Parts: sequence; structure tokens; C-alpha cells
Amino acid sequence: MKASNYNQTYLLSISLISAMGGLLFGYDWVVIGGAKPFYEPFFGITGNPALQGWVMSCALTGCLAGALLSGWLSDRFGRKKLLIFSALLFIVASVGTGSAGNLSVFTVFRILGGVGIGLASNLSPIYIAEVTPGSVRGRFVSINQLTIVLGILLAQIVNWRIAQSVPEGTTEAEILLSWNGQTGWRWMFYACSVPAAFFFILMWFVPESPRWLARSINNHDKAQKILGRIGGPEYADNEISAIKETLRQDSGKVNLRLLFQSGTLKLLILGIVLAVLQQWCGINVIFNYAQEIFASAGYSVSDILFNIVITGSVNLIFTFVGMFTVDRLGRKALMLIGTGGLAGIFAVTGSMYFFHIQGWPLLIMVVIAIACYAMSLAPVTWVVLSEIFPNRIRGIAMAVATFSLWAACFILTYTFPLLNQILKASGTFWLYGFICILGFWFMLKKLPETKGKSLEEIEHELLGKYLKNEEEL
Repeated sequence: MKASNYNQTYLLSISLISAMGGLLFGYDWVVIGGAKPFYEPFFGITGNPALQGWVMSCALTGCLAGALLSGWLSDRFGRKKLLIFSALLFIVASVGTGSAGNLSVFTVFRILGGVGIGLASNLSPIYIAEVTPGSVRGRFVSINQLTIVLGILLAQIVNWRIAQSVPEGTTEAEILLSWNGQTGWRWMFYACSVPAAFFFILMWFVPESPRWLARSINNHDKAQKILGRIGGPEYADNEISAIKETLRQDSGKVNLRLLFQSGTLKLLILGIVLAVLQQWCGINVIFNYAQEIFASAGYSVSDILFNIVITGSVNLIFTFVGMFTVDRLGRKALMLIGTGGLAGIFAVTGSMYFFHIQGWPLLIMVVIAIACYAMSLAPVTWVVLSEIFPNRIRGIAMAVATFSLWAACFILTYTFPLLNQILKASGTFWLYGFICILGFWFMLKKLPETKGKSLEEIEHELLGKYLKNEEEL
């Protein structure tokens, strides 16, 4: 069935609404980087790498909890209800973080917001994958990454516009007594409550995932109605038949033992490695620790905030490149381009730090790294993760992969200040480049191509391949 025969308007609208979870994920994840120069003096943690790392990464402990619970909860209550709940968490967390009077309250609400991120980061791509036809799934699941990038850029612009100009040479004590140090950073967090409220309201108008309806509560009629609205009666009949075929031996209840069966275990390991690689490639430290990276390149605080907006704009532009090539070039080609490209870029970036090259040359390398990541690992990892797991375990398997992603992100974010202190910036970027080389080799050998196939076709092919290989051994 051609893409033009689908109800593109309906499909795009429900995908965009569910992907607002990605926008909030991106905003909440990055807003702390712009607030960092101001809340650190306020809470008195400047110059304490361990405590700085904990405050920056504490939200990720919430992400771990949210991601871990999302599989079981969404398989039981549905994708839609959990996305609505995540929107509510974002509202509460943004107001609570902005209102915090001490570090303990600040971290508690950051962790609560992290739970919202964990839920949204898992469920938004799953939902889009489960409502989207195979021929356009890569592009539509990439909408989730697009909204993440928009959230990142929104946070960067809000931080830049809220913060008043900080003259070069301003001391920490002067920052603490300024409007930025007392009030400005709070409004950076408050601003997240506005898109969160829209997400909360709009999600009530989105249908439940038809595949969840068919598998979990055996409501094939309602699932067929939703699929019919997406692609017409013939498309709905074919999809329902395929879903029934893959679930014919499934009781409708999630059995954790299914994760450890030979074929599904190999798929789970593949998903975990891809999820960890997306974080350990190192690009996210540029967003979370942009202040340190640009400061070490010789930029002032005000220049840093503007440079962060530049990187966010590049991130957005090249996300579109990834969206419009993922269903043409394929998932594997883009992932290889991303890991190979980043390995080379980080080798050069590390060398620049080593030889004390500062200013615009370093900014250019950072921008190129973000462009490479934005068109490859950033969107394509979520596409592949949403595709490779069988229907009957997709929720819980995706939860395990997403949990692994956030665990890797926590380790990355927490360890960067320590690695930067021990290995210096040059050694740290060289380390990330080496990890990218290992990732390139792994994907060259293990990553299957899934473009243009239905979820049921992917399930049959991958499970059949792994089981056949095992029998041959």
C-alpha cells in the first residue's frame, strides 16, 4: 500500500501529539544545562565535581525508574494512559523544581521529572510504531526524535532569553546576588509547565494503540476501527490478520520468561547494546556540560548560552535529514555513518583540546559532531528499538532497552566531570571516539535492516533467523 493511500493528516496528528512526550523529554533534559551557572552558586556546589555530577544526573535515576516501570504498566493499562500520566509528572516537576529553596527539594523534583522522561522516552516511539504502516514508520517514529530536538532547542532559547547578560569577569558572588542567580534560573524550569499542560490535554483526544488493544484486552473490533481510519478497510483487515497470526499462541499476559527465550534474548541484547551506544558515543555531554566545554574553549557565559542555541539549531536541521533518509538509505547505513563519523570527529576534537586550540575551530567541530549524531544515532536508535521486538513482549522489552539507555546516560553524565578532571577534555573525547569504533564494528556485524517492513514481518524474519542459526549450531 502506497503512503499516499494512508490518512496522512490523521496519522500525523496523533503521532505529533504522542511525540510531545519527546518535546518535554528534550526540554527537561537540557534546561538544567543553561540554569547550571546560576543554580550552582545559589546552592553552593560550585567546585564540587561529585555533587555537580549528582545534581546534573539525579533526574536520570527517575528516568531509570520510569523506563523500568513503563513496560509493565503500559502492557497492563495501555500506552495512552501512561503518556497522560507522564504529562502530569512534567507539570508537577517543573513547578516544584523552579520553586525549590534548597538542594534536597530541587533534586527530589528533578528525579520526579526524570520519571516522566523515562515513561515518555519509552512510550512515545512505541505508540507511533504501533499505529504507523511499515513503509513510513521510520519517518514517523523519527518525529519523536524531532520533538526531542525541538524540546532541546526550546530549552536552549528559553535559557538564553531569560538569562540577563553576564559581563565577562563576573564573579560567582556577583552571579549569586544577581537576578539570574536568584530568580532567572527558576523561570527556566517553570516554562516547561506550559507545553506539559498542552500535552496533558491533547493526549485525551488520541486513540489507544491498536496493537495493544488487540493483544492485551482482545479488543479486535476497536483495533480494526482505528486501523481502518489510518489506512482503510483492506489495510485494517490485513493488519488484524497479521496481528492475530503473531499472537495465536499468546495468552495476552506478559510473561517475563519470554524475554529469555533463545530468539527474543538475542533481540533484547541487540536492543540493549544499541541503547547504550546511543549514550556512550558521548554526544550528550555537549548538551549537559556545554558550559564547561565552551568555557574551556575560551567563551564567556553569555557567549556560551548563544553558542548552545547554535548547536541546538544545527541539531534540529540535521534531524530533518535523518527523518527523510531513514526510509531511503535504511537504518543500518545511517547508524554506520553516525558511529564512524563521530569516531573521526572526536579524534580531531580531542586533539584540539590537547594542543589548546580554542575559539571558533572547536565550535565548528562540536557543531559537526551534533550534525552527525542528529541525522544518525539520535533518531535511528529509537526507530530500531521500536521495531525489532515481537508484539507480545514489545512493551517490556522496550522498557528494558530504555532502562539500559538511561542507565548508560546516568553513567555518562555522572562520570564526565570526573573523567574531565582525570583524563582532561582531550582524553575524554578520545575515549568516546574509541567507543564509537567498537559500536561501528558491532553494528556492521549484528544490526539487521528493517526498512519498509511491517512489525509482524520483522518479527517473523528476525526470530526465524536467530532460531535457524541456533539449530545450525
